[in-house]
Amino acid sequence: MSTPPLPTHTDELGSLPHDFPFDPTHGYALPRLLAVKAPSGPDDFADFWRERHASALRVDTAPRIEGPWTTVDGVRVADVSYTSTDGVRIGGWLTVPVDGRVTQGCVSTHGYGGRTAPDSWQSPPGTATIWPCLRGLGTRSLLPGVPSHSAGHVLHGIGARESYLIGGCVADVWCAATALRLLVPETAGRMTYLGTSFGGGIGALALPWDDRFRAAGLTVPTFGNHPLRVTLPCTGSGESVRTRFAEDPSVLDVLAYFDAATAARHIEIPVHVGAAVFDPHVPPPGQFAVHNALAGPRELLVLRAGHFDHPGEPAETAALEEAQRQFLSRVDPVVPGPTV
Repeated sequence: MSTPPLPTHTDELGSLPHDFPFDPTHGYALPRLLAVKAPSGPDDFADFWRERHASALRVDTAPRIEGPWTTVDGVRVADVSYTSTDGVRIGGWLTVPVDGRVTQGCVSTHGYGGRTAPDSWQSPPGTATIWPCLRGLGTRSLLPGVPSHSAGHVLHGIGARESYLIGGCVADVWCAATALRLLVPETAGRMTYLGTSFGGGIGALALPWDDRFRAAGLTVPTFGNHPLRVTLPCTGSGESVRTRFAEDPSVLDVLAYFDAATAARHIEIPVHVGAAVFDPHVPPPGQFAVHNALAGPRELLVLRAGHFDHPGEPAETAALEEAQRQFLSRVDPVVPGPTV
């Protein structure tokens, strides 16, 4: 899974007509984006996440199929729920092939808009996929006292690394993987991950510490390079964080533990990244910081724009989804070692 040649149509990757009060490229052309670094992070960054992962693995997820199975877009679909850390019950969906032949599993997460149904066409054929609504979001995992809109959700509990809600969302991914393996045992050994925007950043934070995942696709990932991100205006959740930082710069001490680019330095599995040169919602330098920091095999598909309607968008989206399906289809299963 080597990195393919970079696109030669860089002349087409410049700014698009818009009416934002800022430049969604932030002045970064592709060569500069490919040079964005990741913060090294706190000395105990890895220890912090390994402890949280170990705690999540001890959770009795008690997954449950809720309601009848239906058939949509060539897969069987059912509502599902499971327990995550802090006793939070997470809702979502499970999709399995109609013929019942499962060759791999996938945890697929969503953007900050949440999710109202699974996007079953995104998974490779033969995949059993769990589609959780991460805590406080979507139609299935709303929580009392937790804002469901991105501006409030991204700040909830940000006063301390232990209470920051983003950490709970990462744990929801680990617990989703546990739930999927209990519901569909055939997924053990070939687990993948898909995440877009919010889900892309959450995935980068979750993947380094969980060896059940064999490959991943991250699209326009957020939470990359917080020290740079808080200097860049945007229309997404990062604007709330930028405003909070202006009021209290010490917030970066907490955010340092939740930097998707820092986490990417620890990801050694193959990862496909779709990153946009123009994006008003998630600043492109943060997206590319995640890709650039990946420690393992990686593939990059450069998008003309993210979170923005533009000419050619349907074809670009279709090409990205097909590239990630092909990428995840090449996942090698875990081969058990000899029994001693």
